[in-house]
Amino acid sequence: MKDLEKIANKIRCDIVKMVAKAGSGHPGGSLSSVEILTMLYFEKMKVDPKNPQMPNRDRLVMSKGHATPVLYSVLAAKGFFPEEELDHFRQLGSILQGHPDMRKVPGVEMSTGSLGQGISTAVGMAISGKLDQSDHRVYAILGDGELQEGLVWEAAMSAAHYKLDNLMAFVDNNDLQIDGDIRDVMSPYPIVDKFKAFGWHVISVEDGNSFDLLEKAWTEAKDVKGQPTVIICKTVKGKGVSYMENVCGWHGVAPKPEELEIALKELELED
Repeated sequence: MKDLEKIANKIRCDIVKMVAKAGSGHPGGSLSSVEILTMLYFEKMKVDPKNPQMPNRDRLVMSKGHATPVLYSVLAAKGFFPEEELDHFRQLGSILQGHPDMRKVPGVEMSTGSLGQGISTAVGMAISGKLDQSDHRVYAILGDGELQEGLVWEAAMSAAHYKLDNLMAFVDNNDLQIDGDIRDVMSPYPIVDKFKAFGWHVISVEDGNSFDLLEKAWTEAKDVKGQPTVIICKTVKGKGVSYMENVCGWHGVAPKPEELEIALKELELED
């Protein structure tokens, strides 16, 4: 897992640098989901950066669409577009907008941002894959605050009804959203029981920032037949940057130059 850890550390550095340069963005929930996306793109997903529209590719939908810093950093590291593009994040004329645009960014499968719509689209993609008798998988990344959206549960009901065992969802369960603790804003708990009640195979990962545990969960999920799988990952918002960890105020705030320097020093120590 050492190679994945090095990639994850680079992704974290890219996230804080691009958000700091833009002066805006969402670092907290991007940092918490680094391991999930790194594992999928660099070990599990069938994708080709030289042929982003390969028909039989695996699809990933970033349902928590505001977390573009992690998505863009991973796509750039994978080779979907030049890493220099990260310097123009959220700038006028850049392909890298605050929310992902499938028309502009190679590797982005769906334009997302309105929470709940991403998982709904992923369900549609999975149904399409079944109809085409394709063996590709569809992945969806959700935030735990996103589970407050009713649209998520309509999608969950549909996925189970159509037995979409080609769909794998990950919940970035960092317990914080823009207004505070998810329990105080609008508790989605018990998350495990809810997904089970909707007919999903549920896997709980006690440390969603552990590659070993994520690997174990993915291995279990890939063999599930007749129902969709959700992997609920307990993560740390702002993971890797001490002053951001478990602080909801870093949901959508950019670090100042002196804060960026501290973050990069901490991340360099981890490398």
